[in-house]
Amino acid sequence: MAESGVALISGAGSGIGRQLVLDLARRGWKIAGIARRTQPLEQLQAELAAEKRDFAWASADITNAAALAEQVRTLQDRLGPFDLLIASAGVAGETPAHSLDADAVAQIININLIGTSNTIAAVLPAMLARKTGHIVAISSLASYRGLPAQMAYSASKAGLNAMMESLWLDVKDHGLFVTTVCPGYIDTPQAVDMYKPEYLMPVERASAEILSAIDRRKRFHAFPWTTAFQLGLLSWLPSWLQDHFVTRAINQAKKT
Repeated sequence: MAESGVALISGAGSGIGRQLVLDLARRGWKIAGIARRTQPLEQLQAELAAEKRDFAWASADITNAAALAEQVRTLQDRLGPFDLLIASAGVAGETPAHSLDADAVAQIININLIGTSNTIAAVLPAMLARKTGHIVAISSLASYRGLPAQMAYSASKAGLNAMMESLWLDVKDHGLFVTTVCPGYIDTPQAVDMYKPEYLMPVERASAEILSAIDRRKRFHAFPWTTAFQLGLLSWLPSWLQDHFVTRAINQAKKT
């Protein structure tokens, strides 16, 4: 990653996205942040203004492609062309089969997969025209396989991984780079209500891990490495053993 530039970060209002805004801004990057709610963005702006950091923001629904593209154009006019996109916006939530809610499944997939596609589409033409740019998507270790009560989340993140692989094949000869990041459990507002504290990685560590992967221009990065390694080993086991170990691990981590 360049020492400085202009970055667009979705999901900037909380969690990983917010921490990435802070860490990149403190490196000297100009940051454009997008989130649905305005109050967290205003708070972030005040925090960065006190440090004399360049930060612009827009409230946008990433599932609305046309409105999102308009907001991205406005931010680009203010800060300049984007060198880096980190698509961090996403939601989690249980979608158990025994009480399947089709609307909840659609909402998670629409935000995590279609919303990320909309965000990429908002910056991609300009990057291709300039023949430079780095596109990063925050996926999840849940993309490795279906997890109990997580059919929508796992499906959305598995689809995101495939989408990013296809994107790379299409843009790699046009000066662009693509990175997919798969974190495990991170101490974010949406995770603290679902998982025990001892299973959650501090968001500051997660941000540092993500930025290190971007710095090294990794195509794919999963962490914590121990969990990623264990999930990789599972693929060598019979399906019934995979199911047993995954279900046990999830139940241990979840709050009762």
